[in-house]
Amino acid sequence: MPPHLVRAPGLYSAAPYAYASVAPPGSLVFTAGACPIDESGVVPDPGDYAAQAERVIANLRTALAAAGAALDDVVKTTVYVVSADQSDLVAVWNVVHAAFGVHDAPSTLLGVAALGYTDQLVEVEAVAAIVRS
Repeated sequence: MPPHLVRAPGLYSAAPYAYASVAPPGSLVFTAGACPIDESGVVPDPGDYAAQAERVIANLRTALAAAGAALDDVVKTTVYVVSADQSDLVAVWNVVHAAFGVHDAPSTLLGVAALGYTDQLVEVEAVAAIVRS
């Protein structure tokens, strides 16, 4: 059973995400922040927000799969972007939103001063709910 995404009456109805989600009985998966690093530990595409966001999503998919989950199991994300410029945040959000498609789980998008790796501009952490049999 997938998570139940909650549309909250009385809140802005055109937001590109659900306002809350309810996890079914089972197990929760908490990911570390997915970073745009390759297999050798390098951050490719310095300065390219969208390209780094694409790599982050690929790495998030891999981490979730290793835990027996997928993007459709995610109940909440937090998206970190190294920028104070709203257009950079929107560029990253567009990639993240496209990856999740109609499964628009609640998310928080933040501009931050720095992240952990040299040249890193994007990080996404997620909580997923899976049912173990």
